Amino acid sequence: MYIPPRAAQVRNLSVAAVNGLITLVILLIAPLGLLAVIVNTLLVMVATYATATAGDRIIQSLLDSQPQRVRLTSDPGTSSIRRAESSSLDRFEDE
Repeated sequence: MYIPPRAAQVRNLSVAAVNGLITLVILLIAPLGLLAVIVNTLLVMVATYATATAGDRIIQSLLDSQPQRVRLTSDPGTSSIRRAESSSLDRFEDE
């Protein structure tokens, strides 16, 4: 699955905003000063965005390091699929 960088950034920002909103609601219930609530909410939003962006970069680097998959062609003349060499397990097929 490929997500364009712009879509990933919008997704990360929306996740950070939702987490910030949830944190804001929880902290407004607690008896804290307004400045503490605002700072804590902003820290949660920044941490969420940074974590989601770092996760995207890790996944992208893992996907880039995977070897290319072999694709089979529909042209039977170019197929390189062969029957495997016989092994000790093949002797049980005849019985």
